[in-house]
Amino acid sequence: MGAQIRELRRRIRSVESIKKITRAQELIATSRIARAQQYAEAARPYSQALVRAMEAAAERARLDNPLLEGVEQARRSAILVVSSDGGFAGAYSANVIRQSEALAGLLRDQGQETVPYVVGRKGVSWFTFRGRELGGQYVGFTGRPSYADARRIADDLLEAINTPTDEGGVDEIHIVSTHFVNMVTQQVRARRLFPIMVEDVPEELHQAEAGAVRSDDDDGRQAGAAGSGGAASTRPARTDVLPLYEFEPSADEVLDALLPQYAGNLVYTALLDAAASEWAARRRAMKNATDNAGELQETLTRQSNSARQAEITQEISEIVGGADALAAAGSE
Repeated sequence: MGAQIRELRRRIRSVESIKKITRAQELIATSRIARAQQYAEAARPYSQALVRAMEAAAERARLDNPLLEGVEQARRSAILVVSSDGGFAGAYSANVIRQSEALAGLLRDQGQETVPYVVGRKGVSWFTFRGRELGGQYVGFTGRPSYADARRIADDLLEAINTPTDEGGVDEIHIVSTHFVNMVTQQVRARRLFPIMVEDVPEELHQAEAGAVRSDDDDGRQAGAAGSGGAASTRPARTDVLPLYEFEPSADEVLDALLPQYAGNLVYTALLDAAASEWAARRRAMKNATDNAGELQETLTRQSNSARQAEITQEISEIVGGADALAAAGSE
């Protein structure tokens, strides 16, 4: 009985230590969510201004850029998978990987070869463990991404799409990442990045001041995310007037210069959104772990109290039994 009580007390101390750790992780994640949202909000004005400039340039350009016009039948596609570097985030990375595999299967059904570009150690480990060849791997910054990290990823993707397919390039670029809705809800979304039209910009991250864009795809993908057979995006009539731009040397060259900036900004905003989602998922997972640790601690405490009570009852019974025996022996 004494050994059982000692074991229960040891487990209670162990659970208490784990509870302190998960509680600390929950508080850290809560503070990081607010910071990630601040970074995303700070990047929004630049995103809007960049989109407006691209819209103005696109209205005067020939639009024969490979980033804007896709091939008739895509043969090879890159998929940017945004997972996490760390754990303790529940099914955050697993959901992203599951969605990327679903998208890859859909593209393969259309006759396309897929090349994963993976962000985050969790995703990299998952693909390398299964012997998958990666087009690129990027780790060490998912919790707090910088524009330099996003631009490095965007440059690799642009190099791939500007390279002929026969030489190892790709025809399309897709991204699978997590969209932050609120502290409770985060949605995994898959959408096509390139080739794009300016109108295909996600509303939440890149809308112009009065130029909202909505997707008709219920699965969270942009129109045409899995090929040319998707529904077309709709665009409401503009109520504002674009500034009068004069392009020097030409709108085509300005658009060519803006597109890499736009690509880097697309990846950057996706990384910021994913970072907020990662911290929210980690906060929720740590809160659940803290609550479970508290419940387990209460259960073990009750078991320990029951065992202690049983031990005391047994000792009292032995004392009473001994006293009765002595009394019986004395009377004889």
